[in-house]
Amino acid sequence: MENILQINNLCKKYDGFELKNINMELPKGMIMGLIGENGAGKTTTIKSILNTIHIDNGSIKIFGLEMKENEKKIKEEIGVVLDDSFLSEYLNPSDINKIMKNIYKNWDENLYFKYLEQFNLPEDKILKDFSSGMKMKLKITTAISHHSKLLILDEPTAGLDPIVRNDILDIFQEFIKNGENSILVSTHITSDLEHIADYITFINNGEIILSKTREELLEDFGIVKCSKQEFEKIDRKDYVKYKKNKYEYVVLVEDKIRFKKKYNIEIIDKPTIEDIMVMYVKGGRII
Repeated sequence: MENILQINNLCKKYDGFELKNINMELPKGMIMGLIGENGAGKTTTIKSILNTIHIDNGSIKIFGLEMKENEKKIKEEIGVVLDDSFLSEYLNPSDINKIMKNIYKNWDENLYFKYLEQFNLPEDKILKDFSSGMKMKLKITTAISHHSKLLILDEPTAGLDPIVRNDILDIFQEFIKNGENSILVSTHITSDLEHIADYITFINNGEIILSKTREELLEDFGIVKCSKQEFEKIDRKDYVKYKKNKYEYVVLVEDKIRFKKKYNIEIIDKPTIEDIMVMYVKGGRII
């Protein structure tokens, strides 16, 4: 499968924080969710991909091209939505069209206005008077209206109501359905990723500690709840993390079918992505 984005051994060091040997592959036609706590390294990774910060080591290829050597060409085909908007609050969507068609060679004015109509965004209303959901829809519209092939999104659904979030997730699914486009989305709302992501990459303290398909996480992993006596009988090689609660142990296992057969456990809960993330961060380590 051809990769639209490939990162090899990415390193970036700041005082008190370091990205350590980040490796990531995003195939064409796929959505990857990048998850992690605040300060884990998600934004630094995105800035590195976009070449807005100087990296210490590693390589970043987009569309098979080295980012550093082909930045202008690559950015013609990338759509970016970051937490802070680069658009003035006193512009309206018509103004934005006039600006963007002088920036991107492939800017598609007809496509842009088609999306404005589809998302019920008024052409002559200034952004200052837009709701949060309207602003995000406009950002995404702007990001995809130059026929971008890769979307890089930072918290695109944060703070939005469920209906608007659902509309935006539909946009993402539509964007990748041609099998050529891909999306890298950093988000805290892991429940959204359970609906749209093909891959989940979990970054913690500047390191990738988990990168798997959504199916592997949601179908293969399991949560086992047991007593102290039952927990002490479990081989340490057969679980990933555990938490000790007041009355029981909560154990994260990577292969629930094999675990169920080996320990004759009848009930193994299906975890959410958030469950897995919390267990990796807060759970006890294997000694």
